[in-house]
Amino acid sequence: MSSTATANKKKQRQGSGPVLDWSAGHGPVTGALSATTGAFAVATTGAATAMPPGWALAVGAAGALGHTIAGIRVRNAGRTLATRAASWLVGAGWTTWAMTHGPLTWAALGSLATIGVGIGAAARSTALYEEAREDEAIAVEQRQIAAGLSAERRAIAAEWVDRIQRVCSITVRVVGVEMWETGAGFSIDAELPPGGATWNKIAGESPRLSADARLPHGCTATASPGIHQGRVIIDVTTVNVLEEERTYPADYGPLSIHTGIPWGYRTNAEEIRAYLREQCALIVGPTGSGKTNMVHDVLAGFARAEDVLTWVIDLNAGSAGLPWVIPALSGELTREDGKPVRPGVDWLAGSYDEAMTMLDAAVRVAKQRKMGYQDLLSQRNTDLLPVSAKIPQIMLVIDEGAEILASPDRQIRKLAEKILEVIRIARAMGLRTVITALGATGSVLSNLMIRREAKVRVALTGGETEGMDLSKMFPGARGLRVDQAPHKGAGFMGTPESPAALFKAWRILPNQIREITAATSDRHPLLDDISAKAAGPAYARRWDAERTAWMRDQTVTDDGDTPSPGTLRLSALSEQPESPEDALARRFREEIDAQFATVADPHAIESGGGADRPAGLNLSALREEQDSPAQQAALAALLAAGPGGTGASAIARALADAFGTTRQTVVGWLKAWMQDGTAVRVGEGTKARYVHRNHAPGA
Repeated sequence: MSSTATANKKKQRQGSGPVLDWSAGHGPVTGALSATTGAFAVATTGAATAMPPGWALAVGAAGALGHTIAGIRVRNAGRTLATRAASWLVGAGWTTWAMTHGPLTWAALGSLATIGVGIGAAARSTALYEEAREDEAIAVEQRQIAAGLSAERRAIAAEWVDRIQRVCSITVRVVGVEMWETGAGFSIDAELPPGGATWNKIAGESPRLSADARLPHGCTATASPGIHQGRVIIDVTTVNVLEEERTYPADYGPLSIHTGIPWGYRTNAEEIRAYLREQCALIVGPTGSGKTNMVHDVLAGFARAEDVLTWVIDLNAGSAGLPWVIPALSGELTREDGKPVRPGVDWLAGSYDEAMTMLDAAVRVAKQRKMGYQDLLSQRNTDLLPVSAKIPQIMLVIDEGAEILASPDRQIRKLAEKILEVIRIARAMGLRTVITALGATGSVLSNLMIRREAKVRVALTGGETEGMDLSKMFPGARGLRVDQAPHKGAGFMGTPESPAALFKAWRILPNQIREITAATSDRHPLLDDISAKAAGPAYARRWDAERTAWMRDQTVTDDGDTPSPGTLRLSALSEQPESPEDALARRFREEIDAQFATVADPHAIESGGGADRPAGLNLSALREEQDSPAQQAALAALLAAGPGGTGASAIARALADAFGTTRQTVVGWLKAWMQDGTAVRVGEGTKARYVHRNHAPGA
């Protein structure tokens, strides 16, 4: 029978009168009524058919024995066992007597009624007694558990009161101790003593507290504000969950910009979310710290959101967004319903011109939303555009955007001005940015707009100390040290809702990117009509073949030879127009070549018919050995310094005007060159100099 027919019959029964639930167990009244009517029916039938009276007594004895055995198995009380056995025996005795003397006399009927009332009262009494016993057993068990926990918590409280007094010279009173469900530590809620003591004093002694508690490496004791200024919360990590690698959660369920986007997990193994409806975000991390992986975590969260469209700018050939675009555009991914899979990001710019086109469209969208949604804002009585799936928020993710903002190049400065304009005018209209950088340095954080708007901040350290000024990244936060997060993908994250503290980003695998792209394809909202009209043809034709040809020109075939139609080849290997930075580095090398009699480009020599190599220093070849024009110029300066060598400060001053390079950056390069043998350190302390291996003693 179908569930619908069953429901209809149930409704008919409900409409026709009271419903009897025959599957329910008997209560005191129905049980007594059932027992008396059953006994009367057996006695009447037995008297009419001349049934031997002893049979009823035998059945009653068997019932009493069976209920007693069943009650013992479920551990019923002795009172309950006696009551049920007596009910069976009394009922069987009345049935035997009634079969002998007749069940239809007033004496028989009256005694049966009395027995029924007695059975009902006894059943009610035993039921209440059993409930009381069960409640008491549960209460005893809970008291035992609470007593054990209370003893542990009291021990923790006493230990940490002594420790805080010993290390911080503050006497606190512990209000509560909460054990984390993940088992990775606990939190102490303490009341500060009168006299002006603040939680900051305890926070500043975090390293000493951790050492005094003999916590494992990677575990900390960090203090944060309590429920009011006279309270402090001390989070103590006892298990270092940051040293293990955790992949991105396999649950690709829907998210919303209003409920936060998960970016990783804290030391207590609980996820931390970024709330970006009104805030921008800044993510910094040197090479090898896991920054690219973190960007993919961010894009994964935005792809899962039902009210977010993601625009990505990456002038490094769009590498941050390509894994979210290529599989969809190439048709590698399919949906069960046969519809094409949409890219995981809504727009990808990998060149200066496309980035300017995107930013111009973003500015127009922000301005048009301000005009076009005035009636909606008035109806909702708000100055914040109500973001939803119908009016999605646009999240602009700019990889190494902080370097764009700090670049001295005139062309790049125009791009930076557009980025700052979007940040400045578009908060209320639902356009926010996520900007990444290679380090937490003064040049990155010198922009007032970034410091004011990017309140969600992430510093991935990976153990790197150079270029990681956490005091600039998280002003006011105390006790943060780079050596607390030596693992790749680990670092510090702070939001307006959660103070800066240790965290780790999930490891997201390439196959997960493809899975998320396919799983969220039908979840991406469409740009609202007002915004789409403002964005114009530049947005509508963003996936046209001529606009995405650069993507197809970057994939390489399996055999590494000529790329097949529709595949990508490595455009970095083909000839590219000289950028302003490359031109500046070339001029710098030419000046050094002219002054120190260095040789020309080895490629030019080889193509010149096999001419003999002139003697001298080959600085032009450095363009293939280093990662950037600035690094090429730095190595050229080191080589040009000769046997006398030079220092990091001198190199940084020489490159400051041309590249904006800081001393911390040069120090990192010098360390790397010492490790691979390119440079040698001579002298100690303030007299230490760095010499190129060609000029090193004994070279």
